[in-house]
Amino acid sequence: MAAPRRIATNAFAGSKNPVLALVIGGFFGLTVAIFLTQDFLPPRVALVFRTIIDMLAAIPSVIYGLWAIFVLVPLLRTYVQPFLANTLGWTGLFTGPPYGIGMLAAGVILAIMIIPIISSITREVLTVVPQHQREGVLALGATRWEMIRMGVLRNARAGIVGAVILGLGRALGETMAVTMVIGNRPEIAKSLFAPGYTMPTVLANEFSEATSDMYLSALIEIGLALFLVTIVVNALARLMVWSVTRGLPARSIA
Repeated sequence: MAAPRRIATNAFAGSKNPVLALVIGGFFGLTVAIFLTQDFLPPRVALVFRTIIDMLAAIPSVIYGLWAIFVLVPLLRTYVQPFLANTLGWTGLFTGPPYGIGMLAAGVILAIMIIPIISSITREVLTVVPQHQREGVLALGATRWEMIRMGVLRNARAGIVGAVILGLGRALGETMAVTMVIGNRPEIAKSLFAPGYTMPTVLANEFSEATSDMYLSALIEIGLALFLVTIVVNALARLMVWSVTRGLPARSIA
C-alpha cells in the first residue's frame, strides 16, 4: 500500500506550479500581446518580437529544462530566492534553504513556456475587436491606455481568459522541463522553495518501475485523471476564444 499512497501524495505535491506559471505567464503574455497589437512599437520591431515569441513555442521542452538547470536555477539560488526570503518570507511561501531547484523554478520555466501560447492567442483576440470601439472611446476623450482598457480589453476579456486557460492546459501536461528542475520529492510543502512532484513527472519517473498490479493501476488512474482534466480545460478555453473571435460580436461599452 505504500506505493499507491505515495502516488496519491505525488498528484497534489506540485499543484502550485500551474498557478504560479499562470500568474507570471499570463501577465507577460498579455503585456506582449498589447504592445504588439496596439502600435506601441514600429512595425518592423513588432515583427521581430512577434517572430521571436512564436519561435519560443517550437523549442523542445528538454531544451528549456537544460537552460533552466544551467541558467535559471543558479540565478534563483543566488539572487531571487534570498531576496524573496528576506522580503516575503513572512508569508510562508518563500521559506527554507535556497537550493534553486524546486516548485519556484518549475513554475518559472512553465511560465516561460506558456508565454508564446497566451501571447499568440491574445493577439488574435485583440485584433478582432472592431475598430469603431477604439475610435468611439478615443472620441469621448479617453487616453490611449483608457482606450485599451475600456475599448479593447473589456470586449476581449472572454478570449483573454480562454488564452490563459489554454496556457494552463499546456502547463498541466508539461513533463520533461518540470521533471528536470522540480526536485521530484513526493511531499506537500507550503513553501515554493521546496521540491515537489506533478502528475506528468510521476508517470515519467515511475511507470517503468511499477512492480505490482496495484502500483500500475494507480499510475494508469493518474494518467486518466490528467487526460480528462486536460481535455476539459482545453475544450473550455477553445469555446471561450471562439465566442470572441467568431461566435459573438464584440459588445459595446456601457
